[in-house]
Amino acid sequence: MTLRLPRQMVDEMVAHALDDLPYECCGVIAGKASVATKLYRARNAEASPYRYNIHPQDLLRISQEIDERDWEVMVIYHSHVASEAYPSATDIRLAQWPGTSPPSDLFPGAWYVLVSLKDRDAPVVRAFQISAGEVTEEEIETH
Repeated sequence: MTLRLPRQMVDEMVAHALDDLPYECCGVIAGKASVATKLYRARNAEASPYRYNIHPQDLLRISQEIDERDWEVMVIYHSHVASEAYPSATDIRLAQWPGTSPPSDLFPGAWYVLVSLKDRDAPVVRAFQISAGEVTEEEIETH
């Protein structure tokens, strides 16, 4: 299934990754019926160039707004500051969204988007579905 995102959101993820150097950035994109509506920057509670964890205060704030607007978490994104835009073993092990909600054709569960800054002059953005330890790359279509 193709992830459709406004070009502005892809650019914002890259900007966030660059702004948060030397640490990994992280955030969420929310929407409804596979239409991306809002990007939320979050703080990396790990403050690490090797790991990310959305700060609990940010996660609470973001979750409350998403619930109030009856949106879904569409994308969980983070950056890799010096490696490829591919989920690490830790990323795969910790990938738990959508939790107990089964994916559907309309909403397959959250995409995991990675921004690689390995080449800072040409950042790479890739999307994945991660389920039960299996990683599947998905196309990103911008508009």
